[in-house]
Amino acid sequence: MAACDTFRSGAVEQLRTHARRLQIPIFEKGYEKDPAIVAKEAIQEATRNGSDVVLVDTAGRMQDNEPLMRALSKLVNLNNPDLVLFVGEALVGNDAVDQLSKFNQKLADLSTTPNPRLIDGILLTKFDTIDDKVGAALSMVYISGAPVIFVGCGQSYTDLKKLNAKSIVKTLLK
Repeated sequence: MAACDTFRSGAVEQLRTHARRLQIPIFEKGYEKDPAIVAKEAIQEATRNGSDVVLVDTAGRMQDNEPLMRALSKLVNLNNPDLVLFVGEALVGNDAVDQLSKFNQKLADLSTTPNPRLIDGILLTKFDTIDDKVGAALSMVYISGAPVIFVGCGQSYTDLKKLNAKSIVKTLLK
Protein backbone atom coordinates (compact mmCIF):
# COMPACT_ATOMS: atom_id res chain seq x y z
CA MET A 1 0.00 0.00 0.00
CA ALA A 2 1.37 3.40 -0.96
CA ALA A 3 0.60 6.44 1.20
CA CYS A 4 0.18 9.06 -1.53
CA ASP A 5 -2.16 11.35 0.40
CA THR A 6 0.69 13.67 1.28
CA PHE A 7 -1.74 16.57 1.63
CA ARG A 8 -4.20 15.82 4.46
CA SER A 9 -2.92 15.97 8.00
CA GLY A 10 -3.09 12.53 9.63
CA ALA A 11 -3.60 10.64 6.36
CA VAL A 12 -0.31 8.73 6.50
CA GLU A 13 -0.87 7.74 10.13
CA GLN A 14 -4.41 6.58 9.33
CA LEU A 15 -3.19 4.44 6.44
CA ARG A 16 -0.36 3.07 8.60
CA THR A 17 -2.97 1.94 11.15
CA HIS A 18 -4.96 0.14 8.44
CA ALA A 19 -1.82 -1.49 7.04
CA ARG A 20 -0.87 -2.75 10.50
CA ARG A 21 -4.38 -4.15 11.13
CA LEU A 22 -4.41 -5.86 7.73
CA GLN A 23 -0.80 -7.00 8.13
CA ILE A 24 0.29 -5.61 4.78
CA PRO A 25 3.34 -3.50 3.99
CA ILE A 26 3.06 0.25 3.58
CA PHE A 27 5.31 2.56 1.60
CA GLU A 28 5.39 6.12 2.90
CA LYS A 29 7.49 9.22 2.49
CA GLY A 30 5.60 11.59 4.79
CA TYR A 31 3.91 14.85 3.91
CA GLU A 32 4.42 17.58 1.34
CA LYS A 33 5.94 15.14 -1.13
CA ASP A 34 4.93 14.71 -4.77
CA PRO A 35 2.30 11.91 -4.72
CA ALA A 36 3.24 10.81 -8.26
CA ILE A 37 6.86 10.25 -7.22
CA VAL A 38 5.84 8.48 -4.01
CA ALA A 39 3.63 6.13 -6.06
CA LYS A 40 6.43 5.48 -8.56
CA GLU A 41 8.90 4.65 -5.76
CA ALA A 42 6.31 2.42 -4.05
CA ILE A 43 5.72 0.49 -7.27
CA GLN A 44 9.46 0.09 -7.81
CA GLU A 45 9.96 -1.19 -4.26
CA ALA A 46 7.02 -3.58 -4.56
CA THR A 47 8.46 -4.94 -7.80
CA ARG A 48 11.85 -5.48 -6.14
CA ASN A 49 10.11 -7.31 -3.28
CA GLY A 50 8.12 -9.57 -5.61
CA SER A 51 4.72 -7.97 -5.04
CA ASP A 52 2.40 -7.71 -8.00
CA VAL A 53 -0.24 -5.42 -6.47
CA VAL A 54 0.16 -1.95 -5.03
CA LEU A 55 -2.86 -0.06 -3.73
CA VAL A 56 -2.11 3.64 -4.13
CA ASP A 57 -4.10 5.75 -1.66
CA THR A 58 -4.49 9.34 -2.86
CA ALA A 59 -5.95 12.43 -1.23
CA GLY A 60 -9.69 12.85 -1.37
CA ARG A 61 -10.49 15.77 -3.61
CA MET A 62 -13.25 17.73 -5.20
CA GLN A 63 -13.30 17.76 -8.96
CA ASP A 64 -12.96 21.56 -9.00
CA ASN A 65 -9.75 21.61 -6.91
CA GLU A 66 -7.30 22.35 -9.72
CA PRO A 67 -4.02 21.68 -7.83
CA LEU A 68 -5.21 18.30 -6.51
CA MET A 69 -6.66 17.30 -9.89
CA ARG A 70 -3.32 18.20 -11.54
CA ALA A 71 -1.53 16.05 -8.94
CA LEU A 72 -3.90 13.13 -9.63
CA SER A 73 -3.45 13.47 -13.38
CA LYS A 74 0.33 13.53 -12.96
CA LEU A 75 0.19 10.40 -10.78
CA VAL A 76 -1.89 8.55 -13.38
CA ASN A 77 0.23 9.75 -16.32
CA LEU A 78 3.57 8.95 -14.65
CA ASN A 79 2.64 5.53 -13.27
CA ASN A 80 0.11 4.20 -15.79
CA PRO A 81 -1.73 2.09 -13.18
CA ASP A 82 -3.53 -1.09 -14.15
CA LEU A 83 -6.73 0.13 -12.51
CA VAL A 84 -7.97 3.62 -11.61
CA LEU A 85 -10.89 3.54 -9.17
CA PHE A 86 -13.21 6.43 -8.40
CA VAL A 87 -14.29 6.28 -4.76
CA GLY A 88 -17.50 8.15 -4.00
CA GLU A 89 -20.38 8.13 -1.56
CA ALA A 90 -23.61 6.51 -2.70
CA LEU A 91 -25.49 8.93 -0.42
CA VAL A 92 -24.84 11.99 -2.58
CA GLY A 93 -26.95 10.65 -5.44
CA ASN A 94 -26.74 12.54 -8.71
CA ASP A 95 -23.98 14.78 -7.35
CA ALA A 96 -21.75 11.71 -7.66
CA VAL A 97 -22.66 11.46 -11.36
CA ASP A 98 -21.54 15.06 -11.87
CA GLN A 99 -18.40 14.50 -9.81
CA LEU A 100 -17.40 11.40 -11.79
CA SER A 101 -18.07 13.11 -15.11
CA LYS A 102 -15.91 16.09 -14.11
CA PHE A 103 -13.13 13.79 -12.82
CA ASN A 104 -12.97 12.08 -16.19
CA GLN A 105 -13.05 15.41 -18.01
CA LYS A 106 -10.19 16.76 -15.87
CA LEU A 107 -8.14 13.60 -16.36
CA ALA A 108 -8.67 13.94 -20.12
CA ASP A 109 -7.89 17.67 -20.16
CA LEU A 110 -4.73 17.30 -18.06
CA SER A 111 -3.41 14.18 -19.76
CA THR A 112 0.03 14.27 -21.31
CA THR A 113 -0.76 11.41 -23.68
CA PRO A 114 -2.92 11.25 -26.80
CA ASN A 115 -5.06 8.50 -25.21
CA PRO A 116 -5.85 9.79 -21.71
CA ARG A 117 -6.42 7.37 -18.84
CA LEU A 118 -9.84 7.81 -17.32
CA ILE A 119 -11.65 6.12 -14.45
CA ASP A 120 -11.71 2.32 -14.93
CA GLY A 121 -14.08 1.40 -12.13
CA ILE A 122 -16.23 2.77 -9.33
CA LEU A 123 -16.27 2.02 -5.60
CA LEU A 124 -19.37 3.37 -3.87
CA THR A 125 -19.23 3.74 -0.11
CA LYS A 126 -22.28 3.82 2.18
CA PHE A 127 -24.20 1.72 -0.33
CA ASP A 128 -26.10 0.10 2.53
CA THR A 129 -27.75 3.44 3.36
CA ILE A 130 -29.51 4.16 0.05
CA ASP A 131 -32.22 1.47 0.19
CA ASP A 132 -33.71 1.21 -3.31
CA LYS A 133 -32.27 4.46 -4.68
CA VAL A 134 -29.81 2.94 -7.16
CA GLY A 135 -30.45 5.30 -10.07
CA ALA A 136 -27.35 7.42 -9.46
CA ALA A 137 -25.13 4.32 -9.48
CA LEU A 138 -26.62 3.27 -12.81
CA SER A 139 -26.16 6.78 -14.19
CA MET A 140 -22.51 6.75 -13.11
CA VAL A 141 -21.95 3.55 -15.07
CA TYR A 142 -23.82 4.93 -18.07
CA ILE A 143 -21.96 8.27 -18.32
CA SER A 144 -18.50 6.86 -17.62
CA GLY A 145 -18.63 3.39 -19.11
CA ALA A 146 -16.91 2.23 -15.92
CA PRO A 147 -18.52 -0.53 -13.84
CA VAL A 148 -19.30 -0.36 -10.14
CA ILE A 149 -16.71 -2.84 -8.94
CA PHE A 150 -17.16 -2.62 -5.18
CA VAL A 151 -19.70 -1.24 -2.74
CA GLY A 152 -19.12 -0.41 0.89
CA CYS A 153 -21.89 -1.77 3.12
CA GLY A 154 -20.59 -1.04 6.62
CA GLN A 155 -17.58 0.01 8.63
CA SER A 156 -15.37 -3.09 8.70
CA TYR A 157 -12.89 -4.38 6.12
CA THR A 158 -15.15 -7.30 5.24
CA ASP A 159 -17.99 -4.89 4.40
CA LEU A 160 -16.41 -4.08 1.04
CA LYS A 161 -18.38 -6.24 -1.40
CA LYS A 162 -18.64 -6.89 -5.12
CA LEU A 163 -21.78 -5.33 -6.51
CA ASN A 164 -24.58 -7.87 -6.80
CA ALA A 165 -26.14 -7.06 -10.18
CA LYS A 166 -29.09 -9.41 -9.59
CA SER A 167 -30.13 -7.50 -6.47
CA ILE A 168 -29.93 -4.21 -8.39
CA VAL A 169 -32.19 -5.59 -11.13
CA LYS A 170 -34.66 -6.84 -8.49
CA THR A 171 -34.66 -3.40 -6.89
CA LEU A 172 -35.36 -1.73 -10.24
CA LEU A 173 -38.22 -4.10 -11.04
CA LYS A 174 -40.05 -3.48 -7.75
